[in-house]
Amino acid sequence: MVTFSKLRKLSSYKSRFHSFQNLMRRRVRNILMVSSLYDAFILEEDGQLNELILNEYIDLNLNYAPAITRVTSGLKALKMIEEERRFSLLIISPRMGDMNVLEFTKRIKQVNPAIPVIMLAYNNREVTKLVEDWDTSSIDKIFLWQGDFRILLAIIKYVEDQMNVEHDTLQLGVQSILLIEDNIRSYSSFLPLIYTEIMNHSQSLISEGINLSHKLLRMRARPKILLASSFDKAWEIFEQYKEHLLGVISDVKYPLKGKRDPAAGVKFARKVREHFADMPVLLQSDEHLDYDIIKELEVGFLLKYTPTHLSELRSFILNNFGFGDFVFRMPDGQEVGRANDLKSFEEQLHHVPEKCLKYHGDHNHFSRWLRVRTEFLLAEKFKPLKVSDYASLEEMRQKTVHELHEFRSERRRGFIEDFNEQEYDSTSSFTRIGGGSIGGKARGLAFFNNLLDSYNISEGFKKDHNIQISVPPALVVGTDVFDRFIRDNNLWDFALNSDNDKEICIHFLNANFPDDIRDNLAFCLKVTDYPLAVRSSSLLEDSQYQPFAGIYQTYMLPNNSPDLEVRLNDLLNAIKLVYASTFSQLTKGYIRSTSFRLEEEKMAVIIQKVVGSVHDTRFYPDFAGVARSHNYYPKPPMTSSDGIVSVALGLGKAVMDGAGVFRFCPRHPRQQIQFLTVDDYLRYSQREFYALELDSGGCQARPELEDIKVGAHDLSTAEQDGALFSVASTYSHQNDAIYDGTSRQGVRLITFAPILKHEVFPLSEIVNLLLDMGSWGMTSPVEIEFAVKLNPLPGQPKEFGFLQMRPLVLNYEMGSLEIGEVDNDKLICKSDNVLGNGKIDDIRDIVLVDIEKFDRSNSKETAREVGEFNTLLSMENRPYILLGVGRWGSADPWLGIPVSWDKISGVRVIIEAGFKDIEVEASQGSHFFQNITSCNIGYFTVNVNNKGKILDWDWLLKQKPAKSKQFTRLISFDQPLIVKMNGQKNQGVIFKPGLSPNED
Repeated sequence: MVTFSKLRKLSSYKSRFHSFQNLMRRRVRNILMVSSLYDAFILEEDGQLNELILNEYIDLNLNYAPAITRVTSGLKALKMIEEERRFSLLIISPRMGDMNVLEFTKRIKQVNPAIPVIMLAYNNREVTKLVEDWDTSSIDKIFLWQGDFRILLAIIKYVEDQMNVEHDTLQLGVQSILLIEDNIRSYSSFLPLIYTEIMNHSQSLISEGINLSHKLLRMRARPKILLASSFDKAWEIFEQYKEHLLGVISDVKYPLKGKRDPAAGVKFARKVREHFADMPVLLQSDEHLDYDIIKELEVGFLLKYTPTHLSELRSFILNNFGFGDFVFRMPDGQEVGRANDLKSFEEQLHHVPEKCLKYHGDHNHFSRWLRVRTEFLLAEKFKPLKVSDYASLEEMRQKTVHELHEFRSERRRGFIEDFNEQEYDSTSSFTRIGGGSIGGKARGLAFFNNLLDSYNISEGFKKDHNIQISVPPALVVGTDVFDRFIRDNNLWDFALNSDNDKEICIHFLNANFPDDIRDNLAFCLKVTDYPLAVRSSSLLEDSQYQPFAGIYQTYMLPNNSPDLEVRLNDLLNAIKLVYASTFSQLTKGYIRSTSFRLEEEKMAVIIQKVVGSVHDTRFYPDFAGVARSHNYYPKPPMTSSDGIVSVALGLGKAVMDGAGVFRFCPRHPRQQIQFLTVDDYLRYSQREFYALELDSGGCQARPELEDIKVGAHDLSTAEQDGALFSVASTYSHQNDAIYDGTSRQGVRLITFAPILKHEVFPLSEIVNLLLDMGSWGMTSPVEIEFAVKLNPLPGQPKEFGFLQMRPLVLNYEMGSLEIGEVDNDKLICKSDNVLGNGKIDDIRDIVLVDIEKFDRSNSKETAREVGEFNTLLSMENRPYILLGVGRWGSADPWLGIPVSWDKISGVRVIIEAGFKDIEVEASQGSHFFQNITSCNIGYFTVNVNNKGKILDWDWLLKQKPAKSKQFTRLISFDQPLIVKMNGQKNQGVIFKPGLSPNED
C-alpha cells in the first residue's frame, strides 16, 4: 500500500523549474566606475549613464538594473572600495589623473581581491601596447569601446556569467556558448551582438511562460557566454561544461601552451569532434582557411573584418545554436515546416517527411533547440536518442510526439497559468483569467495540484491500477473581474441593502459582463466539450477558521448546445448567479455570525470539468464523497485521527446536503460503523442519487439561486445505467439477508461493499494517502471532496477527481473544563457526543421543536418557524439554545429539519435529538456540520435510547412558552442556563435555569 510517509519527492517539471529561482544568484547590483571626465563624457554622450543602462534593461525585460557610481580619482575609489562593501563590479579607464592605472588595480586587489576589475579602453593601439609591455594580471578583462553602448551590458553579463556558471550549469543544466578569442577588439565587437541575440531569444520565450513568475524565471535560464583567450583555458572550460555547450565560436590564431599558434583553432575544433560529431563549431580568421579543413571538420567559417561579418555571425548563431524558430529541413536544406513554440513543434512533427525526421535526429537538432529554450528535462530525453534507436522512422515520430505531448501536459500540472489563446489546453490546464485573487477554494485546489505534481502521486496508481488521480481542468475568473462587474453596473449599494434574493439575481442577470473576459471565455468554450461546474471561490472561502462551507452557490452546466452563443450565455449567467450569491440572505446571515464584514468579501469563480459519464440524458460520476482526516465521533477500535469518509452514488450533492449516505473509516474500511442491522440498511441507506440533467434549460430562464439542472433519481435508474455494480448490494426478503453485488434479485442497497470489501477500486488507499498529504501540507486536519469515474472510454484510465480541500476547524483548547459528577435532576441535557469546549452562562432562551406536534412531513414549515424566532432573538441580541428532532440542516426533510444558516444565525448551542424512528447521527461530511464547528457553536447529539444520555423532554414541555407556533415554541427564563463542555472528552451538560454544580 502506498503511504505518504514512504513517498520520496521525485523530480518533476515544476520542482525542476522552481529551482530556476536559484539561478543567477550572484548579480552585479552596484558598479563603481573610475574614469576621467572626458572618458565618462564619451560613454554618456548626450544622455545620462544610469538612464541609458536602465532603458536598456527595460527594453530587454530584465527586472533589475545595476546602479552606477562614478568617480574621477583613484584615491577616492580606493577609499570607497575599502569602506563600502556594496560594489560588485569595478570598471576603470586606462587613464587616471592621480595615479597609474596598474598601480591602482594592484592596490584594489589587495583591498578587495574578490571584486572583478574590468578595463574599458577607448584606443586600440593604446590598449595593445599596455598588454604587450606591462603585467596586466591585476585586471580581470579588458574591453574596447567602439561606439556601441551595448558593450556595458555585455560587460555586466560577462561578469555575472563568470560568477554563476559553475552552479547554474552543473547543478541545473543551463547552456553556454564557448567563445575563444584573444583579440580585444574582436571579442569587444562579438560579445554585444551575441548577448543581444541571447536576450532577444529569451524575450521571445516569455510568451510561452505559464504565468508571470514562470516568464521571469525563464529569463534566468538564458545561455551564458564563456570567454577564453587561450587554447589551454578554452579546453579547461570545454572539459568542465562540454555536456552543456550549445556550440563553439573560435578564432584560428591564439596562444597554445604559452605560444601563439596559427592553427590553434583548427586543433581545438579537431579535439571537439573527437567528443561530439554534431556540436556546432564556427572558426573565424582574418585570413582564408583551407576548404578541405572546413569540410573535414564539418565546421563553419567566417572571414573577420568584412562588411558583412557581424551579420553572418548573427545568422550562424540563429541557424545553428537553436535560437528562434525550429526550421524543419530536408537533407538538401529545403524548408518543409517551421515551429515557434512547443505546441507548433508537436503539430509539425505529426506530418513532416521521414527524411526530415532522420536528418534532424541524426544531427541532434531537436535536443539543441529544446535546451536553448530552457526545456532541459525534455532535451535530456531526446539527446541520447538516435534514429538507430527506433525500429522505424514512424516509431521515432510517434514516440517523439508522445514525449512532447506528455511533457506539455506535465509542465502545466502544479501551475496556475495566465490565460493565453495559443497555449490554452482545456484537457489539462489550471488557468486564470483576469487579475486579483483566485479565492480560497481555487487556492486549495492549486495547492493540492502542486502537491500531486511534486510527489508524483498519480504515477503509481496509474501503473498499478490504471487510475488517474488529478485535479480536473479548471479555469479561474479572478476577483478583479468581480470588482469590475459590480462597479461597471453600479450594483454594490443595491446588492448590499436588498433583502430579496430573487430581486438580486434578476439585477445581476441583466447586468453587462466585461467584454474582454466574455471574449476569453468564448474562446475557452470553443475547445471545451464536457459538462462544467461553475463554483464559488471567494476571498474568505475555505479559510483556516471560517470556511464558509456551502454558503455560496455552485451551478452545473451541460455545455452541450451546438450553438456557442447559447453555451456562452449559460456560462455567463451561472457566473453572475455565483456573484449574486455573495449578497444572498444566507451569506449575510452567516457573515453576521463571524467577525467579518460583507464589504471585505470578493468573489472569484472556478469553471471546472465535471467528473462523470453520460447515461442517456443524465451525467454523473459513479460516486462522490467527502473525506475528513479527523473523526469527531470515533467508535472503537477507531480513533479520531483515523478519519471518516462519506460517499454517495452520483453527484456529491447528497453528501454536502447531509442526506442519507454511506460512511466508513478509511483505515478500517471493512468495519461497519453506521448500519448495524439489516433494518438499519433498509431504513437509512441512500435511496436516490443526483445527476446533471443534460436536456435542462438555460440559466437565463430561472433567476433563482437553486440549480435546476441537478435532478434526483431513484436507484432503479442507476441500475438501468449500469452504475450500481461497484457500489451496491442486494437485500433478499426471503432470507432477510444482504448479499454483496447485484447479481441476484432483491432490493438494491448502497453499501459500497464491492469497493470496501472486495477492492474493485482502491478507495481507502487513495483517501488515506491524500488525507495524510493534505494534513501534512496544511499542518492541520483537512477535508477533501472527490468524485470517481470507474468506466472510462477504451484506452483511458479510471478517474479520481480531486475537487476541493479545506482545513478543518478544530478548536484545540489550552485546557479542558472538567464537568465532574452531576445530579441528573439538575440537567436539561447530557451527552458524550458533544463538540465545543468551555462554559457558557449568558443564555436565557430555548427554541425547541415540539416533539408532540412535530411530524416529518412538516419539517419545511418547522424550519420557517425557527427562522422567525431567530430573527426576533437576533434583533434583541439574545443568544439561544436550539433543540430539534432529527438532523438540523439536512436537505432531506425526512431526515431532519432543512434549516439554512441565515435562519439560525443567532444560535449558541444546538441539540439534535432522536424521535420515534429517527436515530440521529451527525452528518460529518455536510457543509452545515462544517459551519457548526467553525462558528464555535456547542453541538449536542442525544439519542435517548443510548446509555448515559439525558434530554428532559417532560420538564421542557411543562415550561410556559413565551411564544408558540404550530410546531415550535420559545421558552425564556429569568435566570441563565449554564452550558459546560469538555472538548477533549466530547462531553457536555446543560443545566436548568439558576442551577449549577454547586447549587441545589
